[in-house]
Amino acid sequence: MRQFLTALAVTGILSTNPAAADNPVVVELFTSQGCSSCPPADAFLHDLAKRDDIIALALHVDYWDYIGWKDIFASPEYTARQHAYAQAASATTVYTPQMIINGQDHVVGSRPMQVMDLVAAHRSKGSPFDVTLSRSGDIIQINAQGDQRGDYVVQLVRYTPQETVAIRRGENAGRELSYAHVVNAWDVIGDWDGADPLRMNVAISGGDPIVVLIQEARNGPIVGAAELR
Repeated sequence: MRQFLTALAVTGILSTNPAAADNPVVVELFTSQGCSSCPPADAFLHDLAKRDDIIALALHVDYWDYIGWKDIFASPEYTARQHAYAQAASATTVYTPQMIINGQDHVVGSRPMQVMDLVAAHRSKGSPFDVTLSRSGDIIQINAQGDQRGDYVVQLVRYTPQETVAIRRGENAGRELSYAHVVNAWDVIGDWDGADPLRMNVAISGGDPIVVLIQEARNGPIVGAAELR
């Protein structure tokens, strides 16, 4: 994976660029260019990506690569993340297209009504932690606070807003497909117990959008998130 960041000590006050929305719902799509049933879910993610109340992330897995087309965005780390979700949910299999809502609810990614019902449920419930991001040059400041102690990991995600690929082999051979919010880096940047307000500075490079997720350890629920586009 490409590396974009270095964690720094907390210093100074940074200029503020507001995140997209308070307490957005995180939708992770596990997909593959080699999966013939994935294009409808990929197209649906374009719609989700336009919403300020949703953080839409496409994680391309590599276990379809053997059937004739290697997904150029796939990473074994994203495959491992999907398997970790399955283990946390006591599920025996993984599949594409799969969407996972706020790290908790699993649904077929080509079923928009079910996805939107789950998004609405999570929006109405809210998040235990408020996360805010600000940027000054190559420094991102992360702030979070709430009142729920636990074992959490702080993750920084980068994505490419849109990619178009001509598929030459495999189940989607001959198709030109468009992908939204293609994840290209996923880094754990810290641990947190939720007891005191979180303040972190992180050095980054490049202009890709930035997402910060706070998630219960061992692929538990996502309890706070924010995005800078």
